[in-house]
Amino acid sequence: MGMMPKRVKFRKMQRGKRRGSASRGAVMAFGEYGLKALENKYFSDRQIEASRVALMRNLKGGGKVWIRVFPDKPITKKPAETRMGKGKGDPSHWVAVVKKGKILFEMEGIPIEVAKECFRIAAHKIPFRTKFITRTMHV
Repeated sequence: MGMMPKRVKFRKMQRGKRRGSASRGAVMAFGEYGLKALENKYFSDRQIEASRVALMRNLKGGGKVWIRVFPDKPITKKPAETRMGKGKGDPSHWVAVVKKGKILFEMEGIPIEVAKECFRIAAHKIPFRTKFITRTMHV
């Protein structure tokens, strides 16, 4: 299994609303370049891992990467061919709730062209629209 919390207070969580924009995690904090979300969506543990692997593979050993999202919301699923009722299903996987404006990944120590290309490839693994940003954009 991909990323998940070590322990949680409650096993199951309500869905909640995915609207509005990120107030926290919307400003570059660590690196030179970043990848910013342009939509409100769930970002699953597997998708985070896939995009992280794609990033790392294209960095070819150089640079430093920060992952600014963590899947801390359990998503439940009822077994196949189960009748309605009988309570909420068991947790099946974990997601990070991503709001527009949230910075997903940050990177430093590489040329801007390389960073752009890395993020472009990683963005193919992400289920929503993203945007490449640099530190100088919003200082």
